[in-house]
Amino acid sequence: MTSIHSAMILGAGLGQRMRPISLHTPKPLIELGGRTIIDRLLDKLRAAGITRVVVNVHWLADKMRAHLARRTDLEIIISDETSGLLDSGGGIIKALPHFGDEPFIVLNGDSVWVDTLHPSLTRLIQNFDAGRMDCLLLLAATIRALGYDGPGDFLMEADGRLIRRPDSMLTPFVYCGAFIASRALFRDPPKGAFSLNKLWDRAAEDGRLFGLRHDGPWLHAGTPEALEEIEAFLADF
Repeated sequence: MTSIHSAMILGAGLGQRMRPISLHTPKPLIELGGRTIIDRLLDKLRAAGITRVVVNVHWLADKMRAHLARRTDLEIIISDETSGLLDSGGGIIKALPHFGDEPFIVLNGDSVWVDTLHPSLTRLIQNFDAGRMDCLLLLAATIRALGYDGPGDFLMEADGRLIRRPDSMLTPFVYCGAFIASRALFRDPPKGAFSLNKLWDRAAEDGRLFGLRHDGPWLHAGTPEALEEIEAFLADF
């Protein structure tokens, strides 16, 4: 099993679909069930044995900094993007020096999922194989994802390799907002701001993009209306 000690939370987005809530509250600081999304993520990372977390900030960065300063159970490093957003891929490239040569976890700052008996981050760590994989994505069943009505993202082969959704096709798996990557994923990256999808597409072409199915509920926190549905669902957990 690969030893993983570090993670990154992508917390710099504008949260435009979450307006008007996100006009005054960064999306990771939205509360669900009395706890912010980012604290839920940090709790999951700590439970999985992570000790260092990089969080990138841009929108309402001072609120993010102040909130994260209250966490003393993890080493939290701020990656400042207040001078300009770098998108998901560029944001990770900026933070790469904090991870050395080790694989690391990346989480979307608005990821919400419920673990069952075996926590999904622990399962990701247990199943990640840097010899075969540049990236291992956590996936949910498209038809069971709460608040999600899209066509899905991937097909998955028997060995876990992922294939991008063909145009005009529904696919069984949707990305949950959590993955593990090796440094190999980030070789020769584009400059400036760019989407992670560019690197995932390259890894898929090389046969090194893999998926792991999340075995509990995944909750798509996309809009203010979705938050009400998620709050009602979490009340049972």
